[in-house]
Amino acid sequence: MFNFDKNWNLQPIKGDTGKAYKGMKENERVFIKRNSTPFLAALSREGLTPKLLWTKRTSNGDILTAQEWLEGRQLEIEELSNNEDVAHMLRYLHQSESLKSMLKRMDGAEKSAFDFLKDYVTDLPKELKNDEYLMRVFRYLENHLPSYASIGFVACHGDAIHNNWMLASNGELYLVDWDYSVLSDPAYDLGTILGQYVSKKEWAEWLEMYGTPVDDELLERVNWYAGMNLLQQIKRSYYREEYKQMSNYVSLLKKLYDV
Repeated sequence: MFNFDKNWNLQPIKGDTGKAYKGMKENERVFIKRNSTPFLAALSREGLTPKLLWTKRTSNGDILTAQEWLEGRQLEIEELSNNEDVAHMLRYLHQSESLKSMLKRMDGAEKSAFDFLKDYVTDLPKELKNDEYLMRVFRYLENHLPSYASIGFVACHGDAIHNNWMLASNGELYLVDWDYSVLSDPAYDLGTILGQYVSKKEWAEWLEMYGTPVDDELLERVNWYAGMNLLQQIKRSYYREEYKQMSNYVSLLKKLYDV
């Protein structure tokens, strides 16, 4: 745990980072996160994530952020396949010059396709290294790196899976958990959603809803990042010992890549 005001009751919230809590004090409830991205304040101002209420530094150096506690639910998997609000929010994020500039000033990482490949193989568990299919996919991605100039990099959420889309009871949609936010090809976020939740024959229709001209070059980039994201999810699931979820990601990968 960490040092914090004893007047607050902190209830851990299940998640892959283990740093989120429901904070309760008298009649007040807030969402507290430890050492979250400093990008959060800008995202809150843009209405992409619940309102940031305060930021505090604890005696042991942790930075705590408190956001408005909202009743609501995560989006269901099928809701990402045809949800205009999801597509439009992602488009708003990717088109925001202010968020891109803010992320740059906060030393946000710029990541190319090659950088994601390097991240995947870094500390890759032996069991995944020895998986013949996963390594064939990796080699395929390595040999088909998409070409995209860094000048076109945008602010990306970096983990736009259905668990991180929150529909509040007042009807407002938010993206949460920005720990993987990065400056990159917008196809990085698009590939996450399309690769997991949208049938490949419907990709062009979804991208038109997102609001971008669809051509073979874009579809190839999205397909590349869809595979890259699934490899990342497989690695994360392995480390969290969520083997059933890992198997689901492998099945999704096999629908995309017959290598």
